Amino acid sequence: MGTRSLFSSMKKQNIRTLSLILCMFSYLLVGAAVFDALESESENSRRRILEQKRNEMKKKYRFSEDDYREIERVVLQAEPHRAGRQWKFAGSFYFAITVITTIGYGHAAPGTDAGKVFCMFYAVLGIPLTLVMFQSLGERMNTFVRYLLHKMKQCLGFRRTEVSMENMVLVGFLSCIGTLCVGAAAFSHFERWSFFHAYYYCFITLTTIGFGDFVALQKKEDLQEKTPYVAFSFMYILVGLTVIGAFLNLVVLRFLTMNTEDERRDAQERASLKRDRGLLDGALRVVGDTQCECMSACLSMIVYLFSECMSRIQVAPALDRNFFMP
Repeated sequence: MGTRSLFSSMKKQNIRTLSLILCMFSYLLVGAAVFDALESESENSRRRILEQKRNEMKKKYRFSEDDYREIERVVLQAEPHRAGRQWKFAGSFYFAITVITTIGYGHAAPGTDAGKVFCMFYAVLGIPLTLVMFQSLGERMNTFVRYLLHKMKQCLGFRRTEVSMENMVLVGFLSCIGTLCVGAAAFSHFERWSFFHAYYYCFITLTTIGFGDFVALQKKEDLQEKTPYVAFSFMYILVGLTVIGAFLNLVVLRFLTMNTEDERRDAQERASLKRDRGLLDGALRVVGDTQCECMSACLSMIVYLFSECMSRIQVAPALDRNFFMP
């Protein structure tokens, strides 16, 4: 019974894992199809326009192919310096944040071999440290929110003051939306982006996707001249990642612990079956002992009745002879 239960538990876990793998690949296929449909034609159109402008510039300024490629190379190399010197302390701090949080905008990268080597070692230690820190902060935040919700329910006179998982997920979701909206409003003001593009930037940043198509603090000399805005940007990224991490702790960890809960439930079922089997064996032993006692009592009764009958049979003839004698 225990072996069958163990195999049944393993089978359920394997089916769930296989289902998750299939769902992930199906999700990837759906995403690829949708992005292909949405972006492919636009990409071709932009490429045709770019090629047309390129030919017009070459014809207008009489550039050779080599001259034009050299201009492209210079423009691409000048792009990271648009915000001023990237490797002063503020820019280096910004880069360090994008490394250990795995945002990785790509707006700046080490140019020396020594910088590349240090970046790898810095990331190896910094990324796990950052993940543990944000997970711990998220847990503390969830504990504090749970306490606040419990007190609010008590103050509002709710009969049930327990804070359910649904309550926590709802509060976490609203906190994420609020954090994204606050950031979108701020960055749309400072960067002169539309609210939608600023919201998109905040979402891509706080989910650590970090495409790099929108990057804050990249306008002329922002890193050196706008200290309050620089401080706000750094704090927003760190606080926003904490809020998002707290919400993901509630949602993702629920799915990560499903197998553990199944294993615990199966272990409880096996223990229950073992306990029931022990009770059944004990009951059978009691019934067997009772049956033996009953059989022994019945045999004793039969022997007693048989002996009584025999004694009566022996006494009856003697009485008959005495009755008929003169």
